Amino acid sequence: MTHPEPSGPAVPERINGLASVAANLSWSWNRNARALFRMLDVALWRRTQHNPIELLRRVDPARLAACAADPAFLGLYDAVVAAAAQNATSAGTWFATSYPESVTRSIAYFCAEFGLHASVPIYSGGLGVLAGDQCKAASDQGIPLVGVGLFYTRGYSDQRLRLDGWQEDAEERFAVAATPLERVRGPKGDPCLATVRLSGRPVSVGAWRVMVGRVPILLLDTDLEQNDPADRGLSHRLYAGGPDLRLRQEWILGVGGVRVLRTLGYDPAAWHANEGHAAFMLVERIRELVTRGTPFADAVRRVRATSVFTTHTPVPAGHDTFSLEQVEQCIGPVWQEMGVAREVFTRLGAHPVVDHDRFHMPVAAIRLSARVNAVSRRHGEEARRIWAPLWPDREVARVPIGHVTNGVHIATWMANRVLTLFDSHFGPDWLARVDDAGFWDKVLELDGAAVWAVHNQLKSHLMRSIREQARRRWADQWKEALHLVGAGTLLDPEALTIGFGRRFATYKRADLIFRDPDRLQRLLVNPWRPVQIVFSGKAHPGDEPGKQVLQRVYAQTREARFEGRLAFIEDYDMHLAHSLVQGVDLWLNVPRPPLEACGTSGMKAALNGVPQLSTLDGWWAEGYDGPNGWALPAVPAGQDVDAADAEQLYRLLETEVVPLFYDRDAANVPRRWVETMKHALRAAGARFTAQRMVREYLTEYYLPAMRGEPPADDPPTA
Repeated sequence: MTHPEPSGPAVPERINGLASVAANLSWSWNRNARALFRMLDVALWRRTQHNPIELLRRVDPARLAACAADPAFLGLYDAVVAAAAQNATSAGTWFATSYPESVTRSIAYFCAEFGLHASVPIYSGGLGVLAGDQCKAASDQGIPLVGVGLFYTRGYSDQRLRLDGWQEDAEERFAVAATPLERVRGPKGDPCLATVRLSGRPVSVGAWRVMVGRVPILLLDTDLEQNDPADRGLSHRLYAGGPDLRLRQEWILGVGGVRVLRTLGYDPAAWHANEGHAAFMLVERIRELVTRGTPFADAVRRVRATSVFTTHTPVPAGHDTFSLEQVEQCIGPVWQEMGVAREVFTRLGAHPVVDHDRFHMPVAAIRLSARVNAVSRRHGEEARRIWAPLWPDREVARVPIGHVTNGVHIATWMANRVLTLFDSHFGPDWLARVDDAGFWDKVLELDGAAVWAVHNQLKSHLMRSIREQARRRWADQWKEALHLVGAGTLLDPEALTIGFGRRFATYKRADLIFRDPDRLQRLLVNPWRPVQIVFSGKAHPGDEPGKQVLQRVYAQTREARFEGRLAFIEDYDMHLAHSLVQGVDLWLNVPRPPLEACGTSGMKAALNGVPQLSTLDGWWAEGYDGPNGWALPAVPAGQDVDAADAEQLYRLLETEVVPLFYDRDAANVPRRWVETMKHALRAAGARFTAQRMVREYLTEYYLPAMRGEPPADDPPTA
């Protein structure tokens, strides 16, 4: 695949491969490639938020010429280009070596959002970033994944806070030319790759391709000239509008996605619906088979045998449901093409106990997927309880829903300085040994002073980033000086710094720590052992209670009694997330159990030696081992959960966390705290990486589907 030269200065012939390197997002987790772009212009690299395409558009031509004559730059450039060429094939990868008979067979991975890099803002949070990490890990191991999503040309939501702390949502405009996306065209050069009927009229569907290492991701787009104006905006915004728009987007994703894959010659051997948004992909494949002569019941069995469904949340608001009237108005009588009555079709998405007049997307996905999983062990228990009504004759423990605990991509989320520390202790090839049983035990042997020095460098970088963002917003946006108080400009680079970065949903309880303001004040402003907290995150544009929580948190950041030791950093994205999980001292995660499915931000922090304090929910229920952080004990039945958890949170901070952080040796190193850091790193690396995750998906879910093995269990009976 060729890519056009980026607009901007001409790149000298000797280094004209820079554009091709920038066009594949594998640069984002390749240290040599990142170092190469940084060498072009350090200040511009930072100002573009590590976007090499934008960097090449704006860099000084004289600087390009100088680099083209610099032996050090050229040596690194040649190594990066050679590595890119090697990574263009799957030869020698783990998958090609382990399963050579399957290298030509693909796995389709459907998801409503992909968090790949901050320069491609088509994600809202954990689901998308998890999907991005899964694609990156699949690329590393040569697993033949092809992603399918939607191209949100106006992003998710650009967060701005009013002076009173109320979140205002705006379209997140970005220039496609500054991204690695490339328009995909059909055999005759037409941008339309498929047609889908919506509300009685045809809608043309195009696609953009972004390469994530070896993994192509196809992002569907309806903003084509031939479409009705009402349809051109279908793919503009992620999770925007009401249920009618969401339904239409999901029909485009599922049906349009299957048809675009067919147009481009893909014939996946396994199909993965990552959350219920993609359930119509399963319906479309049944329709395909029926129109080719397969009886409906047989078509359902065939689709089910080759399909995987992952549920990502126990929160009911995360389970899309639509009225039957909405479905019929949107998609028309598709059941006629499937040769069945309307009732047979609607039964695919019928919940046997609740909402009998609605089509449940996760229910349809469960009915039509032979292999279903949750995203942590604890979430698996909750998912079996939630969906037990689909198997009314079974005990909850026997409901056939397993789990693959999420993991995070090491090379994406581990800071350069930590990677370099590992290089010096374990050798430059240590990333090839992360699956060795004993490798992560050696982390406990790292020199404590060296670990602490690296952490302090990352913390200093975070503090500089917070001040620089405040400076930019003061110059460009803010009109009131009070904004600066809540933006972190008064933070102390030496104080114990707690990080809270996640979506502002009510169950995540960002405001739990404010339950006793007087007690919190004593904790924060202690002159001998000060504590500070950095908050960041967005509320869903339609989540008014979540916005109210955010507003309450923001109001506290400007309370004089806390002396500037509380900060809220606006517009949380992947770029800010890197700095936050790498630079804080402690990660705080206090969801109300059992509503946190996984919570991967704590894994990312731990990969940088940042321990977590959390309720025993999501991944922490299986990840907490004692030495690697702190856990709020389960609240006995009948007690006020929020009150009990707040009391335990204050107690842990006052009696364990803060004293441990400030217990220093003669060299000012908190030796016992550093031991906790090393245990956090060891546990995350040994058990919670994306590499481990995708191998579990492959061996337990994808390969059985690809081989046509019989489903492990019976479909729902209700």
